[in-house]
Amino acid sequence: MALATLPMPAALASGPPIAAPLPISLDCRAVLALDLGTTTGWALRGQDGGITSGTMTFRPSRFEGGGMRYLRFRGWLGELAMLTGGLTRVAFEEVRAHAGTDAAHIYGGFLGHLSAWCEERNVAYEGVPVATIKRFATGRGNADKAAMIAAMQARGFAPADDNEADAIALLLWATDAQGGRA
Repeated sequence: MALATLPMPAALASGPPIAAPLPISLDCRAVLALDLGTTTGWALRGQDGGITSGTMTFRPSRFEGGGMRYLRFRGWLGELAMLTGGLTRVAFEEVRAHAGTDAAHIYGGFLGHLSAWCEERNVAYEGVPVATIKRFATGRGNADKAAMIAAMQARGFAPADDNEADAIALLLWATDAQGGRA
């Protein structure tokens, strides 16, 4: 079969003119910050530039297996992505040492599912060391939980606990033009 090329009518060669440019904001993309754990702190900057935050608990009930927390976590990530119109970046608190073995295993599970979820959807993700977040928020890399909460309250936020405060601080770091990465 021979290839055929259909000529485009000259009058419509470049398509109809656009009356006004579409309002597109390239400087405000949806960014999610996470403090991973059974009680995950999260902060989200939407495409409109507004910041929302909270905590989400992924503790399995007594009749569920341990893997259910990760399935609910993945479902929650998908719901956030859908509600925001798509995430462009995820930043998470990179913990190097845990107080106990269970906490380390749970964190590793969340991190594995988060990285796989981001890879599947081509969403950029990065871990930020705890000391970097604390130094950005309070000026000290070893600030305690109360200092982190107070630092976020001083910036006008009302975090419910240290998990939410850490996530807000991480989001501010990740979207700050001078300190973090926008």
